[in-house]
Amino acid sequence: MSNYADSNGTKIYYQIRGEGEPLVLIMGFGADGNVWEKHVSEYEKHFQCIVLDNRGVGLSDQPKGPYSTEMMANDTIAVMNHVGIDKARVAGISMGGAITQQIALNHLDRVRSIALISTWPKFNNYAKTVYENLKKLRVTSKPEDFMELLQLWIFAPPFYENGLEDLKVGQSGAAANPKPQTREGFEGQLDACIHHDTVSRLSEIAVPTLITVGDMDIFTPPAFSDILHEGIKDSIYVSFPEGGHVHHWEDLDRFNKVTTEFLLNN
Repeated sequence: MSNYADSNGTKIYYQIRGEGEPLVLIMGFGADGNVWEKHVSEYEKHFQCIVLDNRGVGLSDQPKGPYSTEMMANDTIAVMNHVGIDKARVAGISMGGAITQQIALNHLDRVRSIALISTWPKFNNYAKTVYENLKKLRVTSKPEDFMELLQLWIFAPPFYENGLEDLKVGQSGAAANPKPQTREGFEGQLDACIHHDTVSRLSEIAVPTLITVGDMDIFTPPAFSDILHEGIKDSIYVSFPEGGHVHHWEDLDRFNKVTTEFLLNN
């Protein structure tokens, strides 16, 4: 089943997979909900998965930005309302993890537990500059070259030893994509990332929290997850030694096991 929710005039697309207690899945920038596929195939055995396309990507509206993570948290709540869900577990990757923090802070009664994957509470100036630079390079690059650049940021070196062919398939896919993300959507999402700041409020997050991080992540380094772990009381921190920003793909079986166990227990 798939559908659209209205969030203050912006259409947010979502899919529902599986049955059971609800689990909301929020993807990172530039990616639509389909990118959860290798995780949903496991999660849907246990949960009703609500997989959404964030504003600015996929089948959701891509209005002109800037967007904020608070705004996108409200989009997620609009989807939950549309499905008729009072309370859900929420897992977010990268920008999705930033959005998940805002849901836990601003809509506490709607959340049972959260999983924060490869994410951050606030960017330093270096990370802000990386994201501003991505805006510029996406305009001047061929889609396949820009995908290669992103892959270099998000995959760790060990993956390149055996995964090079998979990465090249991803580059070809970007070149052939008939409906690429619009510039407005891409830059709007990056603005949401750049301006996200929950540092002073982390102690208010009062639900069970799992934090997963790749030790070799250069895009949102472990230092950012350390701040989350220190700030969120009783949070569980799990590291992936050879993983980068996408440790959830690089070590898929372990990641699925760790997250499924946490979600089943919380």
